[in-house]
Amino acid sequence: MTNSPIKHAPHLPASTAASTEHQLRSPKSSRGLRKLQSAHQLSSNYAALNTTSLISQQRQQQQQRNTSASHTAQAPQIPPLPILSSHHRTRSNSDAVVPNVASNASTSRRMAAARKSPASQDPREELEGLVRQGPQGDLQAKLARLRYLVLCEGLLADSDGMSQSRIYVWLILLNAPAIPTDSYLDLIRRGASPAYSKIRNDTFRTLATNPLFKRRVSEASLIRLLNAIAWKLHDAKIEKLGDSTKVNAANELGSPELQHASPAVKHAQGPPTTTATDGSEAGGTEPGIYVQGMNVLCAPFLYAARSEAEAFVAFHLFVTRECPGYVRGAMDGVHKGLALVDKCLAIIDPKLSAYLQSKHMKAELYAFASVLTMCACTPPLPEVLQIWDFLFAYGPHLNILCICAQLVIMRETLLTSPSPTKLLRAFPPLQAKLIIEFAASNLRKIPVNVYEELVHHAE
Repeated sequence: MTNSPIKHAPHLPASTAASTEHQLRSPKSSRGLRKLQSAHQLSSNYAALNTTSLISQQRQQQQQRNTSASHTAQAPQIPPLPILSSHHRTRSNSDAVVPNVASNASTSRRMAAARKSPASQDPREELEGLVRQGPQGDLQAKLARLRYLVLCEGLLADSDGMSQSRIYVWLILLNAPAIPTDSYLDLIRRGASPAYSKIRNDTFRTLATNPLFKRRVSEASLIRLLNAIAWKLHDAKIEKLGDSTKVNAANELGSPELQHASPAVKHAQGPPTTTATDGSEAGGTEPGIYVQGMNVLCAPFLYAARSEAEAFVAFHLFVTRECPGYVRGAMDGVHKGLALVDKCLAIIDPKLSAYLQSKHMKAELYAFASVLTMCACTPPLPEVLQIWDFLFAYGPHLNILCICAQLVIMRETLLTSPSPTKLLRAFPPLQAKLIIEFAASNLRKIPVNVYEELVHHAE
């Protein structure tokens, strides 16, 4: 050992060197001496464990030499090491005094009391503690506290919007289960999904003008994630339609009841029903596996996550639980959301709504991308992440009110513009705090029945 106490032992005096030389001439003396000393230190003998340690012996020798060298000045007294009831092997590279067990217990009690009293903590430290240590006590109360801290304090992040805890807060608020990474890797190993060509047509232009996103997220990563999601949605679609698919396959010559029927009856049944494999081609209420715009909706997950597997879990839960209507073939959830933008704006700001309607500016003409992507299509990306923190905490349906808030912020410019169409071709840069403040304050103006539509429009 390089830090062994033997290396730091005092040198032998010159007078005793000659007498000791004969004892050290044995070929096994050096190795044997080390073995004996190690055996002495590691011995399980109770009496040996209670003897004075080498470090204490060195201190006593040093104290004796200092006393004999100076008779006028008294050497400072070194406090003895405390003797503990439990015996442990001493550290060879440290002579630090072992702290008192009683003081440790009192310190632990004080720290536990501090954890129990949120008022004595910094709110952001409390938020980080909830993420790292989990809730202590009432789960629902802690979740409500977590949402409140996200709304009022926000997550710690740098100028690029990067936060060590953001993806974990999202996963907690999504109630995401633990999924093995191999589940994601298995989907990747399956190769190109039925929607692969559509994915490749969209990924190269995903946030193409955003340097922060391009620097952190590669196109290959985006392709892998969207292709895995397409496989996952495809499997769910096949499983959902499994019964009818099995019936159609079995009834190619007729159902079991009609297999012995006349040809006229078989002809009347018609050919077996087929469904589109690619959900983006399907219409109505058919579940889809990829629609244009999912690439932009996926981008913040990859940017905030620390691995593709984390982004996969969060994105899959988001599109299947929170907004499945946005990824159906007909995108009926998006169209309902656009109608709600017009309805909520008329409630929040009737004058602005009437002016836009007089210019034939309905939400479907300017807010389609903002509804579909939860405002992720509007830069800057760090502001998008702050808005998403709010949406995950209190519900993605509030994105409709965030879009109305952006319109209210532009109110004076829109009312004085003879052609608001040009202004609404691209929304101005996001101001997350102001948008969240407007959305939260205007929420009380929304009637209960309209709010119910907001909650359920993306289902």
